[in-house]
Amino acid sequence: MKRVYMITGIGGHLGNTVARELLATGETVRGFAQPNEDVTMLYGDAVSIVRGDVRDKNSMEPLFFGLKSEDEVYFIHCAGIVSVASKYDQRVVDVNVRGTENVVSLCKEHSVKKLVYISSVHALPELPHGNVIHEVEGFHAEAVIGLYAKTKAAATQIVLDAARAGLDATVIHPSGIIGPNDYGNGHLTQMVINYLNGSLTACVEGGYDFVDVRDVADGIIAATSKGKKGECYILSNRYIPVRELLNTLSRITGGKKITTVLPLWFAKFTAPLAELYYKIRHESPLFTRYTLYTLTSNARFTYEKARRDLGYKPRDINATIRDTVAFLTKERKNVFRKHGGHKPVPAMG
Repeated sequence: MKRVYMITGIGGHLGNTVARELLATGETVRGFAQPNEDVTMLYGDAVSIVRGDVRDKNSMEPLFFGLKSEDEVYFIHCAGIVSVASKYDQRVVDVNVRGTENVVSLCKEHSVKKLVYISSVHALPELPHGNVIHEVEGFHAEAVIGLYAKTKAAATQIVLDAARAGLDATVIHPSGIIGPNDYGNGHLTQMVINYLNGSLTACVEGGYDFVDVRDVADGIIAATSKGKKGECYILSNRYIPVRELLNTLSRITGGKKITTVLPLWFAKFTAPLAELYYKIRHESPLFTRYTLYTLTSNARFTYEKARRDLGYKPRDINATIRDTVAFLTKERKNVFRKHGGHKPVPAMG
């Protein structure tokens, strides 16, 4: 008998970090990636890769080829579209909701040992400022704001319904993920890049709970063996104002401080124009109406349940920022091209 870990979204920031952690301990990993996604540079022959689309259930079937009846399968569903866009996008719904339905169906058919579904804190209903947000037992799309949040809430309920019907499934709610090894330039990584190359010259008020991708990966792996059936776990860190994040970047790199703070009313007024501008350029804007809502929302989450059940313990976010800069410096030699004064930054590990 052997343990086999299957990871959807294995080319993404979180998926590749989970895979790295598992491979480092000698585990067998199978990954699911998009047809044109280049993941060879990440794993070589260390991971068996199946290509397809989570919207097509049949394309995921080869993940289970060649397994022995006694093998134990731990399925980690990381794949999804993280969207900060303000407009409706059917693709986000299809990938996040229908894709999760397909995963749940496969897990039932193949009698997997455990399903760990990666939801988001966005799926949790926001509480008034001053209140701490805990895990909840039920999810409703109408209780949250934004298309992304609604799709994650709907998908989470699908997983919990399956757990109540017998599937051993656990749900993970990460907060804002940041950290090294993001080869796809996620939203927060892009903000760091923009700071480093000098194109970020102003910020907005607000903040969020940012967490190291490696801590989330550790929590996910712990959930495969320690996560309780039908339970949800918040994997967060602490609330960090945007200004603190940028000041930390300045301190670590020796770069210029961002002193221009845009009034919220102005940022909200210009956000639709920015979204249109970046859409024409086929780029993702840093600030949209949805990100501005997020940065001013109540982002006080507690990870106490994960600490108790999973042994979860997030690291100092300053180490995360340092390691993110070190990764970007190593992987993209031109990231400092406009800020020649930045000093080299060693990774903390």
